[in-house]
Amino acid sequence: MIAGRQILGPSDMFPLIDVSGSARERGLQHGLKGRERIARSIATYARLFAYCGIDWRGAQRLGAGYRDLIGDLDPALLSEIEGIAAGAGRQVDEILALNARTEILPPSYPGEPHPDQRKIAAANTKLGVPDWGECTAIAVKPAQSASGSTLLAQNWDWLGAQRAALLLLRVHDAAGPSLLTLTEAGMLAKIGLNRSGFGVCLNILRSADDGAHPGVPVHVLLRALLARANVDEAIAFASKLSFGASSNVLCADASGATAALEFSPRGLEVIRGADAALCHTNHFLAPDAAKHQASLAPSLSTVPRLERISALTAAQRGKFSSADLQRMLRDESDGYLSICRSPDPALAPEVRIETVASVVMDLGERVLHIAPDVPTRAEYLPVALAETVPA
Repeated sequence: MIAGRQILGPSDMFPLIDVSGSARERGLQHGLKGRERIARSIATYARLFAYCGIDWRGAQRLGAGYRDLIGDLDPALLSEIEGIAAGAGRQVDEILALNARTEILPPSYPGEPHPDQRKIAAANTKLGVPDWGECTAIAVKPAQSASGSTLLAQNWDWLGAQRAALLLLRVHDAAGPSLLTLTEAGMLAKIGLNRSGFGVCLNILRSADDGAHPGVPVHVLLRALLARANVDEAIAFASKLSFGASSNVLCADASGATAALEFSPRGLEVIRGADAALCHTNHFLAPDAAKHQASLAPSLSTVPRLERISALTAAQRGKFSSADLQRMLRDESDGYLSICRSPDPALAPEVRIETVASVVMDLGERVLHIAPDVPTRAEYLPVALAETVPA
């Protein structure tokens, strides 16, 4: 319990959707059970794209450009996307646009609104579309973990309106639950782990080369990575791909391997975790990639957040527990620009970033500890790969 705050409890946890069967069947189940939250995702991104000068029809056209790339990467993932669309009663290109939202957003976001923002938003409304810097991540090796397990943690900072579109997606195969991910409804994956004890977190990055050519969408990549057994397999898989936009996947496995996979249209850079804790925020750490870093909006606070989380992990005395990482992710020492971010009312809603959710994963136990809100006003609740959400 956090003193002086109204704390959210188990009833506030994101809904859990179990999916199984063929790829299309999994998609249908996701679409049917997550229909309302998928509509919320579409509303959020239609508004966000309008802020950037892209109407929802244009976003769908851009999303459609990723169909063949996804099909070439894994035909089953494209079939699952088609199933999501059918189950939710949406166009396939709408679900493609959601899964390619990082690639569609221009590298200038967040910045000043497009001059036609209001006109585009009004056009979206006529179409029937409703209206309504992200992340600090940490990986801790088993030798420095109080539980003896690899720990992987993240504050996911994004638009607060999108919290109502989040869900937990658990994918089953013939052997049982194979992966568990906290994601945005309609998207294949985001933060999560699999039965092998391999886990992924995501930090959005921006390079001057973003949009230079199409490539595998990051949210599709995350799902594909969750089919790998460990960090080495993930690196080998990602190194063969081409990317259209920049992001970092902080990943770790139950054996203790940790790595930051920084990718951009120029390729993949890998930063191996050598210290007790490997930390990452929203700018490139690899020297060659950093040369092509797009300008950073002050509201991202990526450099001071990295400095703060690095200082907190370096000051840790003794081994890291899940509670230690939760305390660090609740740090509010820099106001609206802190590791734990509350929404700044001075900013436009389309760039008003806050911590939407916070996750601490125990990869040995295959458990996600999730705070379903700004973590200073929510308890972390355990959700195991093979168990139900707490009642």
